[in-house]
Amino acid sequence: MKKLYIKTFGCQMNVYDSERMADVLAPTGYVQTDAPEDADMVILNTCHIREKASEKVFSDLGRLRVLKKRAQEQQNRQMLIAVAGCVAQAEGEEITRRAPYVDMVVGPQTYHRLPELVARADPSARKSVVDTEFPQEVKFDFLPEEAVPRGPAAFLSVQEGCDKFCSFCVVPYTRGAEFSRPASQILAEARRLVASGTREITLLGQNVNAWHGQADNNDGTWGLGRLLRELAEIDGLDRLRYTTSHPLDMDEELMTAHRDIPVLMPYLHLPVQAGSDKILAAMNRRHKADDYRRIIERLRALRPDIALSGDFIVGFPGESDKDFADTIKLVSDIGYASAYSFKYSARPGTPASGAGEQIEEGVKSDRLAALQQLLDAQQLAFNKKCEGMTMPVLIEKQGGRDGQMTGRSPFMQSVYLAGDASWIGRIMELEITQARQNSLWSAPAVIPADTTANATTKGAA
Repeated sequence: MKKLYIKTFGCQMNVYDSERMADVLAPTGYVQTDAPEDADMVILNTCHIREKASEKVFSDLGRLRVLKKRAQEQQNRQMLIAVAGCVAQAEGEEITRRAPYVDMVVGPQTYHRLPELVARADPSARKSVVDTEFPQEVKFDFLPEEAVPRGPAAFLSVQEGCDKFCSFCVVPYTRGAEFSRPASQILAEARRLVASGTREITLLGQNVNAWHGQADNNDGTWGLGRLLRELAEIDGLDRLRYTTSHPLDMDEELMTAHRDIPVLMPYLHLPVQAGSDKILAAMNRRHKADDYRRIIERLRALRPDIALSGDFIVGFPGESDKDFADTIKLVSDIGYASAYSFKYSARPGTPASGAGEQIEEGVKSDRLAALQQLLDAQQLAFNKKCEGMTMPVLIEKQGGRDGQMTGRSPFMQSVYLAGDASWIGRIMELEITQARQNSLWSAPAVIPADTTANATTKGAA
């Protein structure tokens, strides 16, 4: 058996892709390891969204070069190094120029070809095998049906790419145009996951609520709301989530799914990015702040206990003090259970990177600190409301301390408790005794939940 080490950067989509890379390589004899120094093949599955993403990759490659040389000289063993994902797609030529010891450069749409690329790789040639095409064949069609069990909670990719072309975003250039997997393929993969022990599935996509597909029985074209309803009928699937969404694709069918589907968790990540209409227009978001407010108002009317999460960018080119104040007002109006905030950083090749009114770094830092202070206060207040509640928690894994277990609440919070590894995969009714900034803590005593009714909470405000 050969050992495979995969380091994953970035979003849940990359986590899913890394799992499937391991799947496609398993028939060729690769088994995963947690130690890169012991690996026969190392894959860096990269993300190009954040600032200095490529430099972080080159830093890791420098360390891997040492391991590769040591394996050859001290153990007479070849170590293959592959760079995959969005940095590979966007900067493949730069990788092969600066790091000629990299054996393979693989884009996010071609990782299904990894076995073929491994067969072609020649570590002694000092020449990378590069595959960063957008092939006509669909990568999901080439993935093995027999996947390694994913555990109690698993990701399932249903949609890729984006046609929105936000002016700050590289996704349309690294992941391509929007593509929706067929409903039959998604349902089949979901059933396999549930059969292997998965109880919660999170549907993934760069713009997941743009998913649409034709049903096999010619029952028209489905949207994500209809797909969620079909998935909810799978025996043994107790929880559903989806991420990441765009406000333009929050249609009525999807919003009413939050009211009608008990296993759809009361949590939604719906990025808005800014509260200023001027900045939203500059970002090419194609919605206004009040459009977003109306969506949230409708969702809360349908599902009053829904917890909201979002993304925010501060310091976008041309952002004035008033524009930033509009973002603060929107955050105050909505009230988030969690959120992610970032300083704008120019991504090469995106329209915003060439905008003339770039904001000073100090101003961006001050605005980020002010926004994060408000978001942190909202998150802690939401968590504090959970104290004294009894809620169903899916136990996912052991915690960082001896005798500690951790799981997820319906609202996506991490929950910690004293417990036993035999509980992994169970949904348990837990009394929340303490709320912290980023987590909840439960009393040691637990009572097994009725696993057919675990999407509600007792005592919710």
